[in-house]
Parts: sequence; C-alpha cells; structure tokens
Amino acid sequence: MPRIGDPAPAFTAPTTQGEINFPADYQGKWVILFSHPADFTPVCTTELMTFASMQQQFATYNTELVGLSVDGLYSHIAWLRTIKDKIAFRGLKDVEIAYPVIEDVSMEVAKKYGMIMPGEDSTKAVRAVFVVDPQGTIRAIIYYPLSLGRNFDELLRVVKALQTADHFGVATPADWRPGEPVILSAPGSAGTAEERMRGRMDKTHCEDWFFCTKELTAEEVESAIRTTSDAGL
Repeated sequence: MPRIGDPAPAFTAPTTQGEINFPADYQGKWVILFSHPADFTPVCTTELMTFASMQQQFATYNTELVGLSVDGLYSHIAWLRTIKDKIAFRGLKDVEIAYPVIEDVSMEVAKKYGMIMPGEDSTKAVRAVFVVDPQGTIRAIIYYPLSLGRNFDELLRVVKALQTADHFGVATPADWRPGEPVILSAPGSAGTAEERMRGRMDKTHCEDWFFCTKELTAEEVESAIRTTSDAGL
C-alpha cells in the first residue's frame, strides 16, 4: 500500500473515457483517484453523481477526477447510462459521468493502491481516496467503509488546503476554510520565536512561541490557487 509522500503507483488501464496511463497522463494536474465497491449499487450511485455535479468545481482548482471499481467496462457503461436515464438524487438528475471510471476486473490496480481490505470485503474495493499532486506524488489518503458515503465538501476542502499550504508555505488548522488564519511553521527554537513575537510581523499573531498564525483573506487564497474563472460554474 502506498503512503503519503510516495510516488503514485503507475498503471495503464481501460476506462469509460478510453485508456489512461496513470499518473503520467495527468502530469501538471492534481488528481483525485477514488474507488467504489461495485456498479449498480445505491451508495456508489450517489457518490458518482455528486462527483459529476462538482467536476467543474474541482477543475477550477486544476484537479481531475478518476474513478475505479473491480467491475468490467461494459458494466460501467451500462451503469452510467442508467444513472443518466433513470436516477434522481438530491435535485440531481440526467447526470452524465464525464470523468473516467477504470475497469479493474483483475483487481491489479486496486491491490496496488491497497483498496482491497479483506476484513471489510475480499472482492470489492473500499471507498478509497488518493489525492495526487502535479508531480505525481500522493499527498493525502482517505478511506471509508462500504456502508459510508464520502463527504465531498471535505474532499474539495482538502484540495484547497493542500494547494494553499504549497503556495504560501504554511499549514492549515482544524476545519480551515479559505479566509481563515493559517499556521506558520514552528521555529527552530523558542528564542527565535520570541524574536518573531516581539517583531509582530504584519498580519501575524502568536499565542506562544510555537503557535503563530497569519491572516490570509479568501481573495488572496482563491487568487493563488484557482486556475480558471467562475464562468460556467
């Protein structure tokens, strides 16, 4: 199973949008690679529809979506057609899944990414999420059991927080959203921090020598990490 900071394991696979070579085909982009347990299942259906409804939002932050299950390509295609033709969920209907969904009947990709957890199910992938950066490095991993649908606002928040941390050289606190203070890196010593506290850098506040925050407006963050305009959202 790959870990945070590792290169994303490479593979070539057929998908509903043609063959992909991962992560090479996505060089220069962020990617959310996610697995679902099976086609024609209700929780997975709600997740694919929600991802589809947010695809343009993720694209605004230079982020592509790639799905996977251990079903075959014809099953994927039939399921996605059924979703578009018949399924309504939370006001979503006539939803077309335009991002690729990987065929992985052999479970080769799922096993390579540690998506098969026998204690949960030996023949289905759990709900795994891998956030991969533009250099092909795994930056975040989130796992959910088969019975629990994912929180998609959180997945978008993770992307924004990672990009903010990279761009500004900061960390983000619990429940951070753009517009809230960010965390400055801890200094090498208490003495160095005390000097920083006395200096009171612009927009910086220190609770103690190890705990300093900095104000970043939502406009500053969004301007730095957005890659497209709001047009069409």
